[in-house]
Amino acid sequence: MPLIRKHTQGTLLWHGSELAELLDQGEGAIRDFSEELVHQLARRDELEFEKEVKNSFITVLTEVQNKQKEQRELAKKRWKEKGLSLQSSGIEKGNQMPLKRFSMEGISNILQSGIRQTFGSSGADRQYLNTVIPYEKKSSPPSVEDLQMLTNILFAMKEDNEKVPTLLTDCILKVLRPT
Repeated sequence: MPLIRKHTQGTLLWHGSELAELLDQGEGAIRDFSEELVHQLARRDELEFEKEVKNSFITVLTEVQNKQKEQRELAKKRWKEKGLSLQSSGIEKGNQMPLKRFSMEGISNILQSGIRQTFGSSGADRQYLNTVIPYEKKSSPPSVEDLQMLTNILFAMKEDNEKVPTLLTDCILKVLRPT
């Protein structure tokens, strides 16, 4: 029995069972295409999220590197100014003796500088900005989760947040040495 019969005026005649079979085929194709569409949309969302994570990582890494560069340049400038001020203060008001290299004042300045570097500074230096993040190079690029963790650490470094040590510990335990 043919599926399609031609009517005399060019119209097609279908049997009810033939129409039901075509309807089932059409609905099956729609279900298959809908599932594929949902799968492709989910994959697109995953890729979009991965792209956002990577862009955030690159942005905050660049910001941290720029702040580190600014801090190095500022430290160099202060070091040069301090060196010049020590040289210029060596002879004061004409006939006084120059300060000795190992004077009590010089030693006091060195100790105060060391204490500021060890226990915190007046606020100009950033405590966590130059933190080293441990990382093991693997055969594959870092996962999205790893990048999110690294981005959080970098952001905390940029903001000089006191959570940096905790974030580093979590990173080491979860990424470098998972159990």
